[in-house]
Amino acid sequence: MTVAKKAVVLLSGGLDSATALAEARADGFETYALTVLYGQRHHIEIEAARRVANVLGAARHVEQVIDLRAFGGSALTSDIDVPKDRDEAAMTASIPITYVPARNTVFLSLALAWAEALGAFDLYIGVNCVDYSGYPDCRPEFLRAFEAMANLATKAGVEGSGTFHIHAPLLYLTKPQIIKRGIELGVDYGLTHSCYDPAPEGLSCGRCDSCRLRLAAFHELGMVDPVGYVP
Repeated sequence: MTVAKKAVVLLSGGLDSATALAEARADGFETYALTVLYGQRHHIEIEAARRVANVLGAARHVEQVIDLRAFGGSALTSDIDVPKDRDEAAMTASIPITYVPARNTVFLSLALAWAEALGAFDLYIGVNCVDYSGYPDCRPEFLRAFEAMANLATKAGVEGSGTFHIHAPLLYLTKPQIIKRGIELGVDYGLTHSCYDPAPEGLSCGRCDSCRLRLAAFHELGMVDPVGYVP
């Protein structure tokens, strides 16, 4: 009997990370989902991550707490207003205030630590540099650099017991392409949550950058987004 290889998947509960988890499963990995509670204002995504991990059959789902709110510097980890009603040009004009300093570096480091403890050498992350290129830690050159660092900074890498690989299967896909691929893989996007500034009852605002990109993608596909929005 062949034992499936293990992969650690960063799972925020959003559309992209849910698709990345489904991709890892489709690639034949036994998946280990890692959700980071980093002090983000949109804590509702944690509930979404639990739903997604359960439905997509993660072997284990770890919720790791690390409070980046202590540092601030982002609309997601401080009391800075989340930008609303911006068009595509405004979204891509500069690095947005919703960028969390070094977030993906921190998250991938945690995923790497768990992967090495598991004896796994594959890490999945749902970053994308097409529809949302404003974040410096969503670029392919960042992922290549982190992968090189992972193989230098670990016992497993130094002793040669394996080579770490960072998988970013959505990196060059548009948002509509991501949704189409996820549907092919059986992702229920009604389980996910993408909004940066949801209402207290969990409804998405429909006006932040993340909501606007998501809504536009479903509209382009002639589909209705299955999550709830503020009227």
